[in-house]
Amino acid sequence: MTRILNTIKSYRLRYLNIRLVIWVLLLTILGINVIASATESDIYEKKQVFGLVVGLFIMVVAALFSYRFVLKFYWLLYMLNLGLLVWVKYGGAYRMGATRWIDLGFFQLQPSEFAKLFLILFFAKYLHKYREKLNTLPVLGGAVVLFAVPLAFVLKQPDLSTSIVISLMFCGIMYVAGLSYKIIGALFAIAIPVAAVLLYMLLQPDQKILEEYQYNRLVGFYDKNNEIAARINYQQVNSVMAIGSGGLWGKGLNNNTTTSVKNGNYISEPQTDFIFCIVGEELGFVGASAVIILLFLIIMECFIIGAHAPDLAGRIIACGFGTLIAVQSFVNIGVVTMLIPNTGLPLPFVSYGLSSLLSLFPGVGIILNIGMQRKNTIY
Repeated sequence: MTRILNTIKSYRLRYLNIRLVIWVLLLTILGINVIASATESDIYEKKQVFGLVVGLFIMVVAALFSYRFVLKFYWLLYMLNLGLLVWVKYGGAYRMGATRWIDLGFFQLQPSEFAKLFLILFFAKYLHKYREKLNTLPVLGGAVVLFAVPLAFVLKQPDLSTSIVISLMFCGIMYVAGLSYKIIGALFAIAIPVAAVLLYMLLQPDQKILEEYQYNRLVGFYDKNNEIAARINYQQVNSVMAIGSGGLWGKGLNNNTTTSVKNGNYISEPQTDFIFCIVGEELGFVGASAVIILLFLIIMECFIIGAHAPDLAGRIIACGFGTLIAVQSFVNIGVVTMLIPNTGLPLPFVSYGLSSLLSLFPGVGIILNIGMQRKNTIY
């Protein structure tokens, strides 16, 4: 206990980033109100409020423990992550065409949401430990293998959207860790033609890479004349209609307007992945802009804390978490506004989902802890 108190006393409390806490709370509270408006039952609202309360508690606890102490257990975190993903694979609950959840009775745990934070913490320690040998084949090869194992389990659920997000997050982490520009250039030189060939293969009717529903979503996005595939993307069409109908100020939360896309039940499960279209319809351009601005502010606070982090591990955690929020927000809003093909992914701090909320708040707490141990000199 004395050691813990001494550790807390060593923190530079004047650097506690209250702004980050305010942005996160504002966005989460806004999300709760939109969830309440998007659903007839109040069960989703109550669960999200419960998630906020528990998340705040975990955030405070995480902020009090030094991130260096947490990183001592990086292999344990990796094995815990792998264990949960294996549990999903062989004993998970099957819902909506996928096996992504563990039924705990009182709520459905989605390990792929926690995998994002676990992977950030693991690679923060791993890459910090081998920072002097980062650009060598053993270290790079080890990092790729260690990342590929949990990625394969997430892909098999199947969960293509989360796989894409954590892959881009991993790329961001490697860049922050100091990956050589020569290696980055070589990877781009290889990746571009490989991506072109892969895209060509994915668009073939007899391809075996994607699940049938994933293939239909991809083809339906590019081929509007394909009736079977395009029908799967009806949510995106209705989503864009909802956002456009919101105008500048929106139709108001909990409205009973007969012209509402939400009230007409044209968006299924609007409280989850398509929550942003409810924001656009009911709070208008102003509300949608507020959500995007708050997300941007959270991302920037993470990067600023990362720039002042006392070591490479802290910088990777803060910038990796900021990259995660940025990529996931872009993909979610891109789907809802029909900029990219349909894929299910929650909007951070806004969409309904206890697993998402309870994985994000500990991350915020760890970043607050990094901020309180900051250096004045920017890397």
